[in-house]
Amino acid sequence: MSVNEAEWTGLCAELAAGRLTLSALFGDSGAVHMALLEEGTGRLALATLPCPTGSFPSVARHHPPAARLERTIRDLFGLTPVGAPDLRPWLDHARWGVRVPLGAALPDAGAGEAYPILPVEGEGLHQIPVGPVHAGIIEPGHFRFSAYGETVVRLEERLGYVHKGMEGLMAGRVPEEAARIAGRHSGDATVAYALAFCRAVEAARGVAVPERAQALRGLMAELERLANHLGDIGAVCNDAAFAIMLAHCGVLRERVLRASARAFGHRLMMDRVVPGGVAQDIPAEAIAGVKAMVAEVRRAFPALVRLYDETASLQDRTVSTGFTKPDYVRQFGAGGFVGRASGRGFDARRALPYPPYDRLPFEVPVRSDGDVNARVWVRIREVEESLGLIIRLIDTLPKGDIIVPVPTGGGEGVALVESFRGDVFAFVALESDGRVRRAHLRDPSWFQWPLLETAIEGNIVADFPLCNKSFNCSYSGVDL
Repeated sequence: MSVNEAEWTGLCAELAAGRLTLSALFGDSGAVHMALLEEGTGRLALATLPCPTGSFPSVARHHPPAARLERTIRDLFGLTPVGAPDLRPWLDHARWGVRVPLGAALPDAGAGEAYPILPVEGEGLHQIPVGPVHAGIIEPGHFRFSAYGETVVRLEERLGYVHKGMEGLMAGRVPEEAARIAGRHSGDATVAYALAFCRAVEAARGVAVPERAQALRGLMAELERLANHLGDIGAVCNDAAFAIMLAHCGVLRERVLRASARAFGHRLMMDRVVPGGVAQDIPAEAIAGVKAMVAEVRRAFPALVRLYDETASLQDRTVSTGFTKPDYVRQFGAGGFVGRASGRGFDARRALPYPPYDRLPFEVPVRSDGDVNARVWVRIREVEESLGLIIRLIDTLPKGDIIVPVPTGGGEGVALVESFRGDVFAFVALESDGRVRRAHLRDPSWFQWPLLETAIEGNIVADFPLCNKSFNCSYSGVDL
């Protein structure tokens, strides 16, 4: 719906009061869009404010979670948030050759002054810069620690180093081509991203996807969730110097990836979710392989859970470390294991049920501890739920087609899909010839990265890798 500035500011007040949750905030040609979620009813709405003067009332002025999103709008479109508390660039590192590439595409003004890190003052404080180049095979991000001895007083993140121009790449393409790009926003969640994009396209064109395709999409999504959670559990333990868990979880993750490859022809199932359905069916012989994988994980995983829970030295590192306040989680609308470990039980599969989850019973595990240990336990319980969902989806797999054509034409659609990290938002606007005019996908990490800054406060510097891995935010997903 189109709104005026007064109505826009009124919606900002609703966000500040906690009656609405910010799902997305993004720019367009001469306009800004704000996606708002009413969690109690599961209603998702999109407010559009025209910006004829190139500016709009700042949302972050009333609601801090919007700050980095506003900075991104300014970098990409040149639209200025009036009254914003932070006007520093976010994605633009003055290395693109142009400014505001999705807007006026002005000539680059050069590197300019150094990025101003927020100051922290106090006797005995010192700063520790980490990144953007890291010791392992990891995407680039800069972390500036202000510490008193070994205790972290403040952390500030600087991301945007791997900006890929995804939104510009999707514009002008047919949905089938754009879906391939959507699935590469964050490769470890390629199924969730492609599903969100395709559901938005299908909403824009009123497409009814066949039941078998819906079930196969759900099967792929749960295989993706299972593989990532198994990998994360082992990686968190490894960052606490408990490498045996990484080894055993890594074996189980590999089993999931191999079963996925046999079932759908690709270990990550990339490019398998397409507009109108799925690109390929699951072979009959691969169904037995998926069931065998589930049986193997069910045999091996309980012993690993006991090992995690009964190792005192490991518990000493994870329990009470990296506490994330429930109030912050609610304010930022943080989803996934980050939100559910701090009492926010939101799950798009349940809150805004979409096929095939609208017919499947499952539990959404929630804890209130809010520490590294809680984030591990949410993952553990979600592994167990995903194993059950995979079997139910296979056993109730409908017969029929796996894809229908998407008719050419214009329209707009939105979707909210649950990835292993949390909810992925998608907006797609199609031209009359069916090509993408504007597409925007919002990673759950936009609302989780800022909470990592709060989680490390009061902890020692050496615990940051542990806290960071327990969040496992996506660099690629927010660098667009």
